[in-house]
Amino acid sequence: MGKATGFLEYLRKNNTDVDPLERIKNYREFHLGLNEAERRRQGARCMNCGVPFCQSGMVLGGAMTGCPLHNLIPEWNDEIYNGNDSHALARLLKTNPFPEFTGRVCPALCEKACVMASFGDAVTVRENELFVIENAFENGLMKAEAPAVRTDKKVAVVGSGPSGLTVAELLNKRGHNVTVYEKDDLAGGLLTYGIPNMKLDKQVVARRIKLMEEEGVVFVCGVDVGKDITGEELTKAYDAVVLCCGSRKPRASGAEGTNVQGVIYAVDFLRQAEKYLLGTVGESDGKLACGKKVIVVGGGDTGNDCVATCLRQGAASVTQLEIMPPLPEERAASNPWPEWPRVRKTDYGQEEYIALYGSDPRIYCTEVKKVISENGIMKGAELAEVKFLDGKFTVTEGSERTVEADMLIVAAGFVGCEEYVADAFGISAERGRLCRKNYLTDNPQVFAAGDAATGQSLVVKAIADAKCCAAAVDEYLMGYTNMR
Repeated sequence: MGKATGFLEYLRKNNTDVDPLERIKNYREFHLGLNEAERRRQGARCMNCGVPFCQSGMVLGGAMTGCPLHNLIPEWNDEIYNGNDSHALARLLKTNPFPEFTGRVCPALCEKACVMASFGDAVTVRENELFVIENAFENGLMKAEAPAVRTDKKVAVVGSGPSGLTVAELLNKRGHNVTVYEKDDLAGGLLTYGIPNMKLDKQVVARRIKLMEEEGVVFVCGVDVGKDITGEELTKAYDAVVLCCGSRKPRASGAEGTNVQGVIYAVDFLRQAEKYLLGTVGESDGKLACGKKVIVVGGGDTGNDCVATCLRQGAASVTQLEIMPPLPEERAASNPWPEWPRVRKTDYGQEEYIALYGSDPRIYCTEVKKVISENGIMKGAELAEVKFLDGKFTVTEGSERTVEADMLIVAAGFVGCEEYVADAFGISAERGRLCRKNYLTDNPQVFAAGDAATGQSLVVKAIADAKCCAAAVDEYLMGYTNMR
């Protein structure tokens, strides 16, 4: 243990943020790291617990708590404090292939389970993780390392999001010949086109893709498997195929009259916003919220991302609707550590709106009942209050009201992967999820990993699932595996 009394001597210090009124002027990442000395002190706050709940990755109270990747958190926190950066990196990469992603976008399940959080402030696990990997890139510790020996096995990975990159990374390191097929023009999937640049700079994604290419992974972009190339063609050309195509089919809002100009799904809105920043579409196609009165349907992370993006695009107004009632602002006694704290979260987009307008953009227990349009163009929306009783949402009679709006962004989650992917390989799906047993689908040559099989979830959980899938693929190809 680096410093046995560190957790008693040092208070938690978070990375500072650029002021909300300043950061909404651009799309750059806005978290500012601590200086090196302070970051190492934060590593010393780790208690090196006998039972480190932070790396447990288990379900308590119906929610995940602790790291699904079982990161060796106490070990690399000690190495951070002692200045052993190469050792810290080795321990981190042993369980997490992409800490530069999780260190930015993970909700830090580990910190909610940290023993320090039971009586004080948790260790800054996520920020420590990000320090380790970014320090490694900056100081040349992250270098391309192609496998010394190659097998004669060829693997096709469909999709280049978190799970696809994980499968490709691990099977390539094992020595298999991996080709990744991506239907978009750039690799990265959700990381490139689903997460705003201010949360995850696209140069970070491109840096990792370049490193993987140097190690031998082949990326084929602009090819939509199931449309541009058949499943039969892939199974003939490769020894194994892994479907990591995500859960990209959006859930409809349920409102009447949504088939008009001005109504868009969040996945498409954010994708166009990123394309504009990357210079592949013009302002009219990329800044869709500019000058608009916007309603965002959905109170989750994606809805928050839409609020933040609308502010940067210069929306005239933004209202975020949440069908559920507000959670308490503090953890209730009935929800004790180390369970996930069910508390009200004010995320960066809402913080920016509050700084700009002085009020929270969220309206709770409210849904869009009907979209009002004229000549096929949205002009407003009819809102209604709802109650959640006996497992069902019911509209409160007489609560309907009409508001002006010319854009509705539906951020109500996802219902699964596209059906044509399953059809292309002749495999079954239930509720939008690819059916599998031990990661193998109905097709004895085709595996599935990540959100395509589990349903929409966190980046860190997709990576964890893909690690297990990669081991199953390796065992299928070689008759044994040393990847578990």
